[in-house]
Amino acid sequence: MSLKRMNLKRLYQALLATAVISASGVATAQSSDNAICYNCPPEWADWGTQLRLIEQETGIRVPQDNKNSGQSLAQLVAEASSPVADVVYYGVTFGIQAMEEDVVASYQPEHWDEIPEGLKDPEGNWFAIHSGTLGFMVNVDALDGAPVPTSWEDLLKPEYRGMVGYLDPASAFVGYVGAVAVNLAMGGDLNDFTPAIDYFNQLAKNDPIVPKQTSYARVLSGEIPILLDYDFNAYRARHSDGANVEFVIPEEGSVVVPYVMSLVKDGPNPENGQQVLDFVLSDQGQAVWADAYLRPVRASAISPEAREVFLPDSEYARAEALDYPAMAAAQRSFSERYLSEVR
Repeated sequence: MSLKRMNLKRLYQALLATAVISASGVATAQSSDNAICYNCPPEWADWGTQLRLIEQETGIRVPQDNKNSGQSLAQLVAEASSPVADVVYYGVTFGIQAMEEDVVASYQPEHWDEIPEGLKDPEGNWFAIHSGTLGFMVNVDALDGAPVPTSWEDLLKPEYRGMVGYLDPASAFVGYVGAVAVNLAMGGDLNDFTPAIDYFNQLAKNDPIVPKQTSYARVLSGEIPILLDYDFNAYRARHSDGANVEFVIPEEGSVVVPYVMSLVKDGPNPENGQQVLDFVLSDQGQAVWADAYLRPVRASAISPEAREVFLPDSEYARAEALDYPAMAAAQRSFSERYLSEVR
């Protein structure tokens, strides 16, 4: 075993501890009428609607799965000799790492040619299905009279003590995206994450909440008043669930990133997995993402109604695209620094 692979497995030990597959899930994977998708949580990006529609239109049942991106990759690596999953959904950097670990297979789904260059591996080992912009998802009613924060610096103020949440940057992709965003905003780059490490250590003094899994419901309940999250979750909370939630793109800037899917190498039901990947890029599948306020990779799928809820383009001008392979290459070293240096 190479040193690189040994280090990767050590880094993922903590993730594997929480990425447990139930016996029923393993059994389900062997059914010819099913496909197992890692990291398809029903509360995130309206996967719940997508999974129901897949079963309705194709007859393939895809059980929900609440892993995050890091846990999903860790599980694929651990199961490489006997895969359980058929497809996987994760942040783009994890898709690139999965390709490097040789745990995914090439597949070019229907509508392949409509996916822009840079948002897909040329061989089809991963490809974008939608994207989101990182910012602050704020439950205004849970702020106890404090103003809605507008900047990264605001989150360090005493009035937001115990109110700020962010997903674990060493495990969840959205957590890493938040680290990249604040790092760039504070003057760092993908070769130097010291500004982000310093920021998280300052934020640690303000008693933040750092879950590992998607925390949409905890924001709606007010348990986490301010969460570093994507625009689509904030818009869903406000316009679909009727919560008094605002989305803020911080004054210092932020980032926009794609989420991608892959066919698992040697998965138990590859044909079912391929049908699932075809469906999420179909007109129906892409419309689910658009109606959930994401930006589908096929831009033609965004409805006028969905466009109306987005912040003005002038606000989005502060969110930049990235060199995603470079972002992927930097992720492991950042994760190691975060785990060892942030207290």
